[in-house]
Amino acid sequence: MKIYITAILKVNPIYREEVMAVLLQMVEESRKEAACIQYDLHQTMDDENQFIFYEIWTGRSGLDAHNQQPYIQVFGRMAGEKLQEVPQIYLMERIA
Repeated sequence: MKIYITAILKVNPIYREEVMAVLLQMVEESRKEAACIQYDLHQTMDDENQFIFYEIWTGRSGLDAHNQQPYIQVFGRMAGEKLQEVPQIYLMERIA
């Protein structure tokens, strides 16, 4: 069963460029993963420090493997210090 994810991140403005570089690397590397169907990064139009990922994965095992990748671990280590708040992450299944 496919897994759909929306993740909302609010970056501390003083770390914006540094975090943006990590986010873009996550996009580049994640799209290479076999279980990745879609991995898109968006920036809200009214706040340059708010980013939203939209992802589709082939299933739980692929998502679990993704979360163990070094580039995801780098983001996890920096998130507590360089984000304004805890990311909001929604795992979903498509119903229509």
